[in-house]
Amino acid sequence: MKRFLAAAAMVMAGLPALASSDDIVKVKSFSDVGTTMDRLEAAVTGAGANVFARVDHTAGAASVDMELAPTQVLIFGNPKIGTQAMQDDPVAGLFLPMKVLVYRDGAGQVWLAYEDPKEMFDDLAIDDDAEYIKMMTGALGKLTAKAAGQ
Repeated sequence: MKRFLAAAAMVMAGLPALASSDDIVKVKSFSDVGTTMDRLEAAVTGAGANVFARVDHTAGAASVDMELAPTQVLIFGNPKIGTQAMQDDPVAGLFLPMKVLVYRDGAGQVWLAYEDPKEMFDDLAIDDDAEYIKMMTGALGKLTAKAAGQ
């Protein structure tokens, strides 16, 4: 609720509402974006989850004659887990399926980034101690570590 009120105050003041950096988990990768994303996709399917889409933002930028450092998003999930969140609060569907961003920053470092599930559902009627949040958090940690080459 605190995050919602802070964001609302920012919007009312004419400032953009941004997610707190505490809400975003970043994992350093030891490979390029393409390799990291390939590993992530393989880890997700290997874990029995569904890959719904792989979005290449760099290709999208190139399609309109713009440049963007390598940046991709993998959208994936496991309906057995995500459905439980949506049963507790249908608005959870705005945050699901899960998403992991893989990007190269200005210094050339590749990162995986995702929103912490506990924080993602913070403003919803979802208990922070729900077992499915623990499952999502654990899965994201393992999948991104594997993709990062750790």
